[in-house]
Amino acid sequence: MVASGAVLQGKRGSGLVRDEVRGGGALGAVAVGVVAVSSAAVMIRLAGAPALAVAFWRCALGVLILLPPALVRKDEFPKGRSLYVGIASGVALGAHFGFWISSLDYTSVAASVVLVSNTPVFVAILAYLLFGERTTPVSFAGILVALGGTIVIAQDGSAGSAALFGNALALLGALTFTVYVLIGRSQRSAAEPVGVLPYSIVLYSAAAGALLPAALLSGDRMWGYPGETWFWLIAIAVGPQILGHTVFNWALRYVEASVISGTVLAEPVVAALLAWLVLAEKPGPVTVIGGAIVLVGIFLLLRGRRKADQPVS
Repeated sequence: MVASGAVLQGKRGSGLVRDEVRGGGALGAVAVGVVAVSSAAVMIRLAGAPALAVAFWRCALGVLILLPPALVRKDEFPKGRSLYVGIASGVALGAHFGFWISSLDYTSVAASVVLVSNTPVFVAILAYLLFGERTTPVSFAGILVALGGTIVIAQDGSAGSAALFGNALALLGALTFTVYVLIGRSQRSAAEPVGVLPYSIVLYSAAAGALLPAALLSGDRMWGYPGETWFWLIAIAVGPQILGHTVFNWALRYVEASVISGTVLAEPVVAALLAWLVLAEKPGPVTVIGGAIVLVGIFLLLRGRRKADQPVS
């Protein structure tokens, strides 16, 4: 799942690129991030470790990778309100990883990634219910279309009852990522800027801290894996976690959030293609149809939100 809810402060400007000098590099980084995040589901399957253990090590190894450069640079870590927001966001992010990665034990990669990509829909709904944020008619139509596509995927009885449970876990993953986004929104108005590395370290540390007791209580084996499993766990931390989530956070300083959010449309397509090529997992026709409907709905939602954000001339 892309980090469309990243909460780092950045430079303000007009257009899709805020900083013309670094904008080109940021757009390239976004493209790399899309591929990295989209590879997560396939890597998780290849790792072959218990779901909650994978979720924990994804975050914990991410911290171990990011901490040395942050210490060398003597970055200032969040304090006060920024720290509390980071911890709360991290707990929600940990829950997201726990639910979503667990869903891959029961349902297809295509169905799981499409359903977890419903985050923009849930953000729009909860933002209206909790904060009274209005939405445009186009965005509202997108919400209805996306929910309709979700129902279509849920009706795919050919995959069995286990897939229905996996689909439910993926939707819980979308809901918990929505909580992460909404908690993090408050950080955007903070007086002090928050650096990418220190904020990500706090975020991933809180996520790992929330996941560890859940993994231990579930009885999942946390270590003693073969070398191949550790290879894929490290690859997940370096790829989807660092080159995905963390790079998206950095790119938000130089490109508009709508560009980052729009990548949610590419992730399910790339992930399903990788699952087909690497795992020989061909999505069923109902999942393909429902997934296409969901993506159309998300496109309409994001298009409507972008129009609403444009200044009136």
